[in-house]
Amino acid sequence: MQKLIGANEEDDEEEIEMDVKEEDNENGQKHISAQMMLGADGVMPSTSHQFQIQQQLQEQVSTPGGGARRSRPLEEKERTKLRERHRRALTARILAGLRKHGNYNLRVRADINDVIAALAREAGWVVLPDGTTFPSRSQGSRPAGDSSAGLTSSSSEMLSQQAPPTSLQGVSSGYCALVEYNACHMKGVFMPTPAPYDLSSSGHSQSSGMVGNGGEQTESLPLIAGSMEVINDKQIIGLPPKLPERDFAGTPYVPVYVMLPLGVVNMKCELVDPDGLLKQLRVLKSINVDGVMIDCWWGIVEAHAPQEYNWNGYRKLFQMVHELKLKLQVVMSFHECGGNVGDDVCIPLPHWVAEIGRSNPDIFFTDREGRRNTECLSWGIDKERVLRGRTAVEVYFDFMRSFRVEFNEFFEDGIISMVEVGLGPCGELRYPSCPVKHGWRYPGIGEFQCYDQYMLKSLRKAAEMRGHSFWARGPDNAGSYSSHPHETGFFCDEGDYDGYYGRFFLNWYSQLLINHGDLVLSLAKLAFEGSCIAAKLPGIHWWYKTSSHAAELTAGFYNPCNRDGYIAIAAMLHKHGAALNFACAELQFLEQLEDLQEALANPQGLVWQVLNAAWEACITVVSENAFVCHDRVGYNKILENVKPVNDPDGRHFSSFTYLRLTPLLMERQNFMEFERFVKRMHGEAVLYLQVIYEWGSI
Repeated sequence: MQKLIGANEEDDEEEIEMDVKEEDNENGQKHISAQMMLGADGVMPSTSHQFQIQQQLQEQVSTPGGGARRSRPLEEKERTKLRERHRRALTARILAGLRKHGNYNLRVRADINDVIAALAREAGWVVLPDGTTFPSRSQGSRPAGDSSAGLTSSSSEMLSQQAPPTSLQGVSSGYCALVEYNACHMKGVFMPTPAPYDLSSSGHSQSSGMVGNGGEQTESLPLIAGSMEVINDKQIIGLPPKLPERDFAGTPYVPVYVMLPLGVVNMKCELVDPDGLLKQLRVLKSINVDGVMIDCWWGIVEAHAPQEYNWNGYRKLFQMVHELKLKLQVVMSFHECGGNVGDDVCIPLPHWVAEIGRSNPDIFFTDREGRRNTECLSWGIDKERVLRGRTAVEVYFDFMRSFRVEFNEFFEDGIISMVEVGLGPCGELRYPSCPVKHGWRYPGIGEFQCYDQYMLKSLRKAAEMRGHSFWARGPDNAGSYSSHPHETGFFCDEGDYDGYYGRFFLNWYSQLLINHGDLVLSLAKLAFEGSCIAAKLPGIHWWYKTSSHAAELTAGFYNPCNRDGYIAIAAMLHKHGAALNFACAELQFLEQLEDLQEALANPQGLVWQVLNAAWEACITVVSENAFVCHDRVGYNKILENVKPVNDPDGRHFSSFTYLRLTPLLMERQNFMEFERFVKRMHGEAVLYLQVIYEWGSI
């Protein structure tokens, strides 16, 4: 901010800047127009002062030829242009950062005044349309010299056009006691006109009714805690830009779970900060969250020796959840934690597995350059006895069976509602094709991961069965991790991916993924008989609008424009009665629109395709958010996807898991917005009101 102020110091020396330009009027004659700019104090010159300036301007610029000349030297004009470009560049960077990381709802052509106003409102200050700023609760009377006191009745229309967007923080009726406005005298309540949810709308919603003085409200009113505007000596608490919402009252009940922190159980399998966790769980229970999700890490439980399991920390956690009468979703995490987006702890694979990997690195996925990915085991050893006499799937089964025996009472009592089986990196059914540690950056296409000796052995066998032994190789023109499709000979339009060899290779590569999921889920169904199991699928939406769908191909989804790659996966899940956890419950927001366009991404198209494949196969769909979300716009998008309004069969997701429990979520304003989201997920009625208060009552 200091740099930004410094950039304006030279301009602040001049109280008023005048730009003179020549314009043609309707008769073809020349006339002079002057554009006055506000001074450093933000005050418009008086009428008499303006008249004097106009006279001086006419005297300075009039010439016998009827032309006009600049009142400032050309060099000064160029310096002014450079300073203005510098200011605009700084503003653009600030706006981009706030939109991407701060959840600020700034308009497309916002300027630095909008930024300052948004930051001030976030700090609890009141910013009026004319720029007047003062604390929202520390002053009980109107600031002296308030220029907005004389606003006319037409000011409401002006306010709806000029007031910058504000960050919305909702308060449900159950949380009114926490809001410091509850002691205020109510002057009136405006009810917005119902309208379909429209993310692109920027204007204010119109008021359709008012409860006047002395009017009784039969139910407690949720307040919108935010900034305050002024219309005819009244304060409007949290008057947002137009954000009409769909009414989810009476819609199906969708359970809401909250994913616990990754490090809630440490490497010694001890519960970290049980007292603090208990307090947080009680708060979640108070807003009727249905349960929590927890990762059970292979690298913690079976860390030191094969088939020596330590479940102590998880037992204490499960008992705590049971006493609070919450439900549990458990993830069998057979991958390492650390190195991916959102990982804040490091949990490697078991030590004894790492020892085997040092002598036989081919147990890990390998790229064309021979780089090993230790995030999870290669699917090439699913049936190879290389893990001290056991195959990889036998190791997974023994782990799941131990869990089932250890926590049998939680299954019997219905506390554990679902077991999600880890099938690859990040627990997702996919190849680790986009490892950041190997140089991948969005929107790179990634690389095929089939170069360990066991997968190459499988590829040779498949090529020989096809009668083309020279096809026993990976593509040599598929680019690198951060390549774009058009830069490669394999993924470009009419590239080798759609040739005879390309179709053979991609079919083998994707079938290996399906076979792995089929094998592990068959054993999971056996271990957790009678319980719901699930598999997680990623939402790889970049390059979806290209013909090859390159990023999906390297991840193992054979889904080019002329083939549906998700039908076979859905059929495999249906075979085992497994639910689909699709980690793309919300689309990326407007601030990421440029990235989506650059990557030819289509999140909505991907969601539509995957959900149709799942529902056609009659499998249950659950979901979780792929991006951190604390604002109402994000929650509304999740709700729209979890409960589609236009589905002809009334289908919806069976549960939703919020990612994840953090101190930021537990902050008062964020938590109140989350409570409102939970109520709407449950199909409860939540009013959306704009509450108006009288000046001087705070």
